[in-house]
Amino acid sequence: MVEQGHGESGSRPAAIVTGASRGIGRAIALELASLGYDLVINHFDSSADGEPDNSNALKTQKEIKDLGTECEVMRGDVSSAEDRNRLIALAKSKFGRCDMLINNAGVAPSKRADLLEATPESFDRVMGINLKGPYFLTRQVANWMIKQKKQFPQRALRIVNTGSISAYTSSPSRGEYCISKAGVAMMTKLYADRLAEYNIGVFEIRPGIIATDMTSAVKDKYDKLIAEGLTLIKRWGQPEDAAKAVGAIVEGRLDFCTGQVIDVDGGFHLRRL
Repeated sequence: MVEQGHGESGSRPAAIVTGASRGIGRAIALELASLGYDLVINHFDSSADGEPDNSNALKTQKEIKDLGTECEVMRGDVSSAEDRNRLIALAKSKFGRCDMLINNAGVAPSKRADLLEATPESFDRVMGINLKGPYFLTRQVANWMIKQKKQFPQRALRIVNTGSISAYTSSPSRGEYCISKAGVAMMTKLYADRLAEYNIGVFEIRPGIIATDMTSAVKDKYDKLIAEGLTLIKRWGQPEDAAKAVGAIVEGRLDFCTGQVIDVDGGFHLRRL
């Protein structure tokens, strides 16, 4: 359990987690709740007919509350400046603080397309959600964190970005996704550099092949590749594997490691002969 309050009577630390209705984001949100964090979780789920769908987010909210902390839910698109503003306003009004930002929201291309046939529309959508959104959400939260740090110097403030092995692994059928995650990797370095003077740590977790909705369509392909040794640890990664890495950051075990990438990929990143 993290130290709560840091001198503020009865006040728990609070976190914003984007893309938290399911998959890795949900697992991270539950990990934070288990460590004593109140939460604002963001999602952008839609039903088959395109209507807003809060069902997964509400299930996650209940699971968080069952762990003994508070949780607010907001449906919004992180690529939208208006929605980013609403997200921060909700955190400020409900909890008055943000000790942790998890930039987890991300999408794959709606349709995989050969690099030579990719469309500007798909590029703009993926980059807007995966890179532009978190880049500017981090700017806003970082400025808020700086103000908090000046008022409460002992408060532990951290930012974690969910990257991907696609930051350095070529997939020509989803080039926009690879480029967006390469951008997230550099974004982590930039913010770690800029915020170090305020003792605000910035980290990247870099998942590999994780069993989520995003990878369900290619399950058979990766079952075969994993069995053949694509990863050193011959199993699919689980969302909880990524959440445990975030938990280590939350507990303060990596506070001298700002800018660090934590590979959560079963050893995929190792080159071997």
